[in-house]
Amino acid sequence: MGVSRRTIVLSAGGASLALIGAGGLFAVTRTPSRALAPWREIESPPPADLRLDAFRHAVLAPNPHNRQPWLIQLVGQDQAVLYCDLDRRLPHTDPFDRQILIGFGCFLEIARIAAAERGVKMQIQVFPEGLPSDRLDQRPIASLRFVASGSVPKDPLFGAIAFRRSSKVPFDTARPIEKAVLASLVAHGSPQAHVAASADDALVRSVRSRSWKAWMVELETERTWQESVDLMRIGRSEIEANPDGISIGGPILEALGLAGLFSRGQMARPGTRAHSGSIDRYRPILSSGMAYAWITTPGNSRLEQIEAGRTCVRLNLEAARQKLGFHPISQALQEFSEMAPVFEDMHATLGAQRGERVQMLARLGYGSDVGKTPRWPLGSRLKGA
Repeated sequence: MGVSRRTIVLSAGGASLALIGAGGLFAVTRTPSRALAPWREIESPPPADLRLDAFRHAVLAPNPHNRQPWLIQLVGQDQAVLYCDLDRRLPHTDPFDRQILIGFGCFLEIARIAAAERGVKMQIQVFPEGLPSDRLDQRPIASLRFVASGSVPKDPLFGAIAFRRSSKVPFDTARPIEKAVLASLVAHGSPQAHVAASADDALVRSVRSRSWKAWMVELETERTWQESVDLMRIGRSEIEANPDGISIGGPILEALGLAGLFSRGQMARPGTRAHSGSIDRYRPILSSGMAYAWITTPGNSRLEQIEAGRTCVRLNLEAARQKLGFHPISQALQEFSEMAPVFEDMHATLGAQRGERVQMLARLGYGSDVGKTPRWPLGSRLKGA
């Protein structure tokens, strides 16, 4: 297992301590095995119920802050209805539930790909009881029907589901990305979700700068940073009790926690080593993007947000096939008021025309392997289970 997805660098007594979470030092005695079990589950023989096979893959989908907001109701022998767990939204950084809905698009596309692998067509009707307005509500996100069909083609991206990651690590700035690799990502675009990718030096420098500025806006805005801090799961016990949110683990970190040198309270408070350590950790990450890919939709409807999510996970899976690091960086695309100047600037930088919406931006490059992120088991996401 490689370098962690979440590494927080603290300075204690003049010594730098790398605190590894969600992967790296999980390999050393404190692995939250139960929280990682859903990744092992897809290696087991498929269940008799074809829907459960699709969903055991779909719960591994990327989603904002790993909130895993999906609730699944099985209906009859071949149907399912997908709802949002409204308590798992992110009201401060995602005030209109746009990012949460993109996560649902990722879920639906992985479920569809997994169903196709079994020769099953997953028919999708989004918002069967009507579209939400400013916020998601108790109405379903989608109704699904699973139809066995010998004519369903298998998707070549299926094999990448097990090793798809979000690469929150510094990339190798001496290793460029081949044009053919970028073209393989762009090929997954559509008129509803246009994909662009570029390694142009001027654009890369511009996006690096604006991405860092956006990240600092989120960190320096008390309510948006607190939203992240509240979702930090520190140490194996917390991670296994709540295998969602931002997982931070490893023996060094747990030792510092026991010594009172690391806590959520310290992470939230400017001027502490824990708070400044977050800045120190993320600076080399955001300054090492070697190329960027982004998804633009003609407008910003709920249907377009779902389509952007389906396209986003296809890019992530394609990047995994190409052994390319893929790191969604959403801060500059968020709608809270303090982000507005960076939001407008990033849209202009990426060439969005009037009325168009950049739904997703990803940092690309080659870096260390990252570990799996914790997941709730499928059974916990089934309504009435």
